[in-house]
Amino acid sequence: MDKDEVLALFDREMRREARPNRPGARVERDGGVVRQVSADGADGGWVGVLWSDLDRASAPAAIAAQVAHFTARGQEFEWKLYSHDRPADLGDRLTAAGFTPEPAEALMVARTGELPTAVEPPEGVRLVRVTDPAGVDLVAEVHEEAFGSGAARVRGTLLKQLAEAPESVVAVVAMAGDRPVSAARMELAPGTRFAGLWGGGTAAPWRGRGIYRALIAYRAAIAAERGYDYLQVDASDQSRPILQRLGFTLLATTTPYLYRP
Repeated sequence: MDKDEVLALFDREMRREARPNRPGARVERDGGVVRQVSADGADGGWVGVLWSDLDRASAPAAIAAQVAHFTARGQEFEWKLYSHDRPADLGDRLTAAGFTPEPAEALMVARTGELPTAVEPPEGVRLVRVTDPAGVDLVAEVHEEAFGSGAARVRGTLLKQLAEAPESVVAVVAMAGDRPVSAARMELAPGTRFAGLWGGGTAAPWRGRGIYRALIAYRAAIAAERGYDYLQVDASDQSRPILQRLGFTLLATTTPYLYRP
């Protein structure tokens, strides 16, 4: 994989020319900034800055404009900063403007055709495709147990996606008997070559048994079937080693900078 070439493709398709990633969202371009907003201002989905093309002269006004825009809407928002974004001190400038940096994640990409797609879950665990509100509740239950927060947001967004744009998302839950023990989803952006893996979380007692790998393989098979060339993940330190062993390549790091009006 030519890392520079794939990173440039990712920047163009998923950031600079991004499309809304859920029903009820829209993408706006404001000078050197591309941002996603919710149409009604309060649908609970992700909002924030996807891309910026700034320099030291233009950065102060651009940052102030985004703060003013989202503050007027009464919304928290995220400036999703990548390690290759410019100016080089943009992170420091965001912090000085009142943003709070969250832990950095690794932007990792793999070719779907080079990933294993037949990894079986451990004995006693089965993977179930989520298609209805009952399944969404199981995903939210796992999310709360694995991450400790965010279940309501995941539930609301996934319900909306399945109801209004089911072709844009694939969600799967791992069941041990009648208990959900792991879950994940994949977001599909039509017209791009990237499918995004999100929300992969496993309840603590079930970690280290291969469920995470099985969930990746399950989604990779669907992405390949639908013609997506790449899988993309914002990986935590915990998942990064697993992804590297599966064939994912580190392209950059990304840090969420949060602003709370």
